[in-house]
Amino acid sequence: MKETIFIIAIIIIVAVGILIDFYIRKNVSSAKISKAEEDARKIREESLKEAESKKKEAILEAKEEVHRLRADFERESRERRNEIQRLERRMIQREEVLDKKSETIERREESLNKKYQKVEEIEVSIEELYKKQKEELERLSGLTAEEAKNILLEEVGKNAKHDAALMIKEIESKAKEEAEKRARKIITYAIQRCAADHVAETTVYVVNLPNDEMKGRIIGREGRNIRTLETLTGVDLIIDDTPEAVILSGFDPIRREIAKIALEKLIVDGRIHPARIEEMVEKAKKEVENAIKEEGEQASFETGVHGLHLELVRLLGRLKYRTSYGQNVLKHSIEVAYLAGLMASELGMDPTLAKRAGLLHDIGKAVDHELEGPHAIIGSEVAKKYHESSLIVNAIAAHHGDVESQSIEAILVQAADAISAARPGARRETLEAYIKRLEKLEEIANSCEGVEKSYAIQAGREIRIIVKPEEIEDTGCVLIARDIVKKIENELEYPGQIKVNVIRETRAIEYAK
Repeated sequence: MKETIFIIAIIIIVAVGILIDFYIRKNVSSAKISKAEEDARKIREESLKEAESKKKEAILEAKEEVHRLRADFERESRERRNEIQRLERRMIQREEVLDKKSETIERREESLNKKYQKVEEIEVSIEELYKKQKEELERLSGLTAEEAKNILLEEVGKNAKHDAALMIKEIESKAKEEAEKRARKIITYAIQRCAADHVAETTVYVVNLPNDEMKGRIIGREGRNIRTLETLTGVDLIIDDTPEAVILSGFDPIRREIAKIALEKLIVDGRIHPARIEEMVEKAKKEVENAIKEEGEQASFETGVHGLHLELVRLLGRLKYRTSYGQNVLKHSIEVAYLAGLMASELGMDPTLAKRAGLLHDIGKAVDHELEGPHAIIGSEVAKKYHESSLIVNAIAAHHGDVESQSIEAILVQAADAISAARPGARRETLEAYIKRLEKLEEIANSCEGVEKSYAIQAGREIRIIVKPEEIEDTGCVLIARDIVKKIENELEYPGQIKVNVIRETRAIEYAK
């Protein structure tokens, strides 16, 4: 019984606990819902306030933007109105100026019309006077103007033709007699009075060393000294088995000269390293530049050509280190100046102009490696740049026939250039070209029938041909010589002229026993 009561009591307690818990849960949920509703209401009110605030801000910003745009528009409109007003004022001023000019032109036109009328009146009066004088002359002479004109022209024509024929005949006869003789005489005198030496250079220099040990010092550690020297000078340094000598090789003679001077200074000094090499190369460049200037001044002084631009003097000095077929170009230019001046003096022309043109005729060779075109044209442009006269410029441009000569002095420069270049010993040919020319010359001679032997002599300037006497007669020698000359002119290139000497001989041979 007690147990039953205990169980019932427990059940009642549990039921009461459940009821109490349900009640508590219900009250708590209601409180939470109320609180959530209150929070939601507050959030909605705050959102409304914030939206209202942002709306007002947007409206204010829009009003400000409209105000700014309106101000900009008013400013631009004001500026455009001012510009339009300024343009209107300018147009008005221009119209006023044009009106004034129009009035001035009208006044001038009226003045010219009046003058023109006066001129017409004067012309009419002059024409009437001329007619009266002509009629009076015709009445006095008994001839019309046309008849008198024809008679006069006929008489003058006859006299002029007769005198011209006599003069032409006399001039032709004298010219034929004197031209060749005088030309040979002038050229011979000029060559005899011009004694210029010829300096020949090659593409290599040989520098002597005190001993073979110096070669190792020139090469340097791992070749740094020789590389530095070659880089700074642009010249190849050749060190071979040649005792106590090294070779400098290069096509630019100025660079070779700089390298030679620098290397000689280094050998004398004994301290050979990259920094010292660079210092010596700079000194050598200055020495060569000074030497170029001095050579140009000396050439100008020797030839008596004064007043040259300093740059032309320097370019003349550069020609000392330039060669043409083994002939030093500066010595050649000096010789051409002498020859042209002497021939101009013999002909009664201006020797100063001829000398100046002769000295400068090859000036283009000093810069032809920097510019494109023939050296004669380049030289004329250089002379024109430094304010030489038009005759000098033309003589330089025309000395190889690139343009037409405009003066006698220009033709004399051509002749002097040819004489200096073509006479024996002036220029040196390469051995290979020389041998080929001699072989070709003998081959041409041997190709003719009746030729027994041929010999090229005097450096290829003469060929002696021995013919077979049993096949060729004396008169046939002339024909053979003429045929060989034509073949040489057509098939061979050569400087100057080649003498063809045909020999025919009969030999009687007996033996005493």
